Amino acid sequence: METIAFITEAVPPYGVAQQVHPRVRRIVARNPGPFTYHGTNTWIVGAGRVAVIDPGPDDPAHRRALLEALRGETVTHILVTHGHQDHAPGAAPLAAATGATVMGRGHRQAGRTVGIATGHPPFLPDETLGEGDTIAGEGWRLSVLFTPGHASDHLCFALEGEGILFSGDHVMPWSTSMVAPPDGDMAAYMASLRRMLERPEGTFLAGHGPPIVAPRPHVAALLRHREAREAGILEALAAGAATVEEVVAHQYPGLAEPLRPAAARTVRAHLIKLRAEGRLPGAAPAL
Repeated sequence: METIAFITEAVPPYGVAQQVHPRVRRIVARNPGPFTYHGTNTWIVGAGRVAVIDPGPDDPAHRRALLEALRGETVTHILVTHGHQDHAPGAAPLAAATGATVMGRGHRQAGRTVGIATGHPPFLPDETLGEGDTIAGEGWRLSVLFTPGHASDHLCFALEGEGILFSGDHVMPWSTSMVAPPDGDMAAYMASLRRMLERPEGTFLAGHGPPIVAPRPHVAALLRHREAREAGILEALAAGAATVEEVVAHQYPGLAEPLRPAAARTVRAHLIKLRAEGRLPGAAPAL
């Protein structure tokens, strides 16, 4: 399987607004982990009257740092790429502190709200965004791309005229994205990745990690990785693997035990896609 040239960085200074572009600042939340890298990137777009993208977890220290960085400015919009616990819970308390409108996709239908873990409420924005919507402020304008896969409510935001795409957890520099059913959908994720190959932006700013300054080759490598993973799963089944766990053992030899549940979710997502496409043998694992 092809090795992806992941983009890494040293641990950034927490609670400090870093200017990454004339119209964009980054503050990293102190929530490092195996799925968040050094922590969640909160992005500030504009100056004076600004938008905040992904306020992160409900962490008072992160919120204080964000409000301090925004002292003397007005937050007009709070945008959330998706409802997972490392991106969305900080939105409501930040809105309470600033009076800004929380915007994202979420799900308002019964049974379709998005939450990632027990004890974390689903994300329901004040205003729902969808493909082609725009949000504008003083000197900036963002357009919305609906990119389901990692999460069913995932959005990306293009900063028009600046060559920047805020890619959330859809395209990350340091790792592949987790796609965990039932909310994660591998077919949707790969289709959304293919959309990224057509984007004109030269820089992707993700939900975790440093900027991606050559996004198209990176996205192409992510797609080849997923296609190779599917081929490997089919090989494992042909070799006699009869359960998800046996496929994981075949596909991830030597994987540390704490990471095996995440690998099983990824394998299950691929199996669901392959079954829907009619590509699984009759003896494939039950899902």
